[in-house]
Amino acid sequence: MEQYNVTGMSCAACSARVEKAVSKVPGVTACSVSLLTNSMGVKGTATASAIISAVEQAGYGCSSKSQSSQKESLSDAEKALEDHETPILKKRLIASVGFLLVLMYFSMGHMMWGWPLPAWFDGNHVAMGLVQLLLAGIIMVINQKFFISGFKSLWHRSPNMDTLVALGSMASFVWSVYALFAMTRAQVDGNSELVMHYMMEFYFESAAMILTLITVGKMLEARSKGKTTDALKGLMNLAPKTAVVIRNGQEITVPIDQVVKGDVFVVRPGESIPVDGVILEGSSAVNEAALTGESIPVDKAAGDRISAATVNQSGFIKCKATRVGEDTTLSQIIKMVSDAAATKAPIAKIADRVSGVFVPAVITISIITTMIWLLTGHEFGYALARGISVLVISCPCALGLATPVAIMVGNGMGAKNGILFKTAVSLEEAGKIQIVALDKTGTITSGQPEVTDILPAEGITEKELLTLAYALEKKSEHPLAKAVLEKAFALGLTAPEVTDFQALTGNGLSAALGSDKLIGGSMKYISTLVPVSKALMSQAEKLAEAGKTPLLFARNNQLLGIIAVADVIKPDSPQSVKELQSMGIHVVMLTGDNERTARAIGAQAGVDQVIAGVLPDGKESVIRSLKEKGKVAMVGDGINDAPALTRADIGIAIGAGTDVAIDAADVVLMKSQLSDVPAAIRLSRATLRNIHENLFWAFFYNVIGIPLAAGVWIPIFGWTLNPMFGAAAMSLSSFCVVTNALRLNLFKVHNVSSNINNHTVSNNINNTSKKENTTMIKVTVNVTGMMCGHCEAHVNKAVEAAFGVQNVVSSHEAGTTVFTAPEKVDEAKLRQVITDAGYEVTGITQE
Repeated sequence: MEQYNVTGMSCAACSARVEKAVSKVPGVTACSVSLLTNSMGVKGTATASAIISAVEQAGYGCSSKSQSSQKESLSDAEKALEDHETPILKKRLIASVGFLLVLMYFSMGHMMWGWPLPAWFDGNHVAMGLVQLLLAGIIMVINQKFFISGFKSLWHRSPNMDTLVALGSMASFVWSVYALFAMTRAQVDGNSELVMHYMMEFYFESAAMILTLITVGKMLEARSKGKTTDALKGLMNLAPKTAVVIRNGQEITVPIDQVVKGDVFVVRPGESIPVDGVILEGSSAVNEAALTGESIPVDKAAGDRISAATVNQSGFIKCKATRVGEDTTLSQIIKMVSDAAATKAPIAKIADRVSGVFVPAVITISIITTMIWLLTGHEFGYALARGISVLVISCPCALGLATPVAIMVGNGMGAKNGILFKTAVSLEEAGKIQIVALDKTGTITSGQPEVTDILPAEGITEKELLTLAYALEKKSEHPLAKAVLEKAFALGLTAPEVTDFQALTGNGLSAALGSDKLIGGSMKYISTLVPVSKALMSQAEKLAEAGKTPLLFARNNQLLGIIAVADVIKPDSPQSVKELQSMGIHVVMLTGDNERTARAIGAQAGVDQVIAGVLPDGKESVIRSLKEKGKVAMVGDGINDAPALTRADIGIAIGAGTDVAIDAADVVLMKSQLSDVPAAIRLSRATLRNIHENLFWAFFYNVIGIPLAAGVWIPIFGWTLNPMFGAAAMSLSSFCVVTNALRLNLFKVHNVSSNINNHTVSNNINNTSKKENTTMIKVTVNVTGMMCGHCEAHVNKAVEAAFGVQNVVSSHEAGTTVFTAPEKVDEAKLRQVITDAGYEVTGITQE
């Protein structure tokens, strides 16, 4: 998406006009204009010059962000977010108020309350009128921007809020000038009664007060809008300005933009890490709260990755720069938050459609109101006051700001807590999720196998068992071997050297230790070589049922014992699943593991449904089927999750996952913890609720205010609205909308008590799942020849392709392939499919 700066916009009608103009440019496929940040995002093949020309023809200024700065630094981006508007409005307001007080003294103070004036003004009503004309004229010149913008947009047939203000103020001023000239005629004619009548027709104070009050509202709005970008500016402030690099053997301090990839830099305790890199020497505890929101420091050592803007808290470290400038993690986060602000949520389209016709409709209502009051016999001044009140109370800005300010604050709150929404659409849609599908490895579990149980055989100690297992597994590259090694390291064990090492694919390992032969592997393999007692066999079965992998080790013909290894679930996973369920969300676990292991992990996590034995491409098809039951979010961290992340309504990537998964996702969780999934949904729902409140207020205000200003209630209740009070109401309406959005800064994303329950949805999905399960046929095939996980996957794929079924689960340990089908399958065809895959079928049952 190409980014542009747009100048001259003052309300939602402006942004709608720009969006409409750019959307008509050939080659533009999508256009989103943000009134909040005065920015525009455009997708398509149209040239920058054509887009800029379209904006300028619509009456606004435009420049390309990429062309204005080929490599915009963080400081440049930070300057772009600075509040330049408030200081200007403040100066205008102070000057306006100064002249307005004098004007009010002459108009209302003297006329209504008899405040004294210099003797020269006694009885000189024309002079008092001239003073009011001059003071009002000065205030109009001070606030000339309203007239320039308002009439310019009217000329381009795209009237905006400034048009309403300019028309209201100008109408008051022109009528007052007419009354002043008419007064001079009455003065010459000596008609003092008519002079006093025209004196009461002056609306100079209204013309000036309208401009001043709208300026007050604009300033409050600008200040509040400035606060909505505080989170983004806070991220930018985190970026270090300098780095200490080693060049020619010397430590020198250079500006951050002079650090290049491959530079070696040093970071001392208490200093911020300048760029992304990898530690070459030293160790430290690094505070990563700036990026993840996690306050607990993370231990780092040689070989570990570090990120810009995190803080080195303890040791001296020497590092190598791997990503600099716009490529650092911090810069990517800032870009993601900025891009989200430049996009529009679907709900904003409602306000956009209304805003596009709002101002012309208000001008029409104002003219009709004036004519109706004239036709009912009222004086022109009275009728004009009603029309002006309609103009100045109407506020399209509140409509235009209702959605973007809430999106910006919500997105900033997410960034503070390590939750990054890539677009406004993802922020809105995340709250509507009904089903969450969780990948098992790396999402529910840690993704790193660990030793969970050490069960030595009789006469063998735990230390002896682990030492010999360490010696055997030390030369293996299998992930389960790594778990054994890490456990041995943690206990400070040393292993003897083995010889004749062999890795027996699908079975285990063997090696020689002196004159002894060591073997290790699965129960199926080891039990064929050495006797295994019923007690140990029973323990191995229980471990397997609990989702753990039992590894058996033997020396010569003696069983040494069992070491169980498992990918353990993260500590916060059960609570996170429970939180999702309490929000009315159906939780599904997807995994390629065998069904027994998957169900054990699923039971520990407390998920509603387990789908096991799913290949990477199978995950995508499962998501497709789940989408038939409701809106689905897929949570994953690996390359194999990318298709499913893309297919889901919302893809959520765990931050510690692969770049491919992060690129495919709509939401990125910087911390590798599942608790941020319900937090993201909770924040989305709070933001959406805030948008609804803002839109309600914006519509309600105009629906109530415009009839009141037009005088609809005068015949019934006698309620009238002075144009000045209308202007005050208009100035405060946008301020109220922005202030309400800022309340999101107080929202606690991890506070479970703020959940919005939707149990009906979850119950309906659960009931549907049960109904489907009762009509499915379970097919169990006894298969021989499968030796490993690869064999299982081969059989699964063959059966899925032949019968169009999902959830095929094969186990080489049990020698079975199990799946469900809507009706009984052709057994002859099933035998042939598995035989063609290279395996033998010994039996089939369907129930």
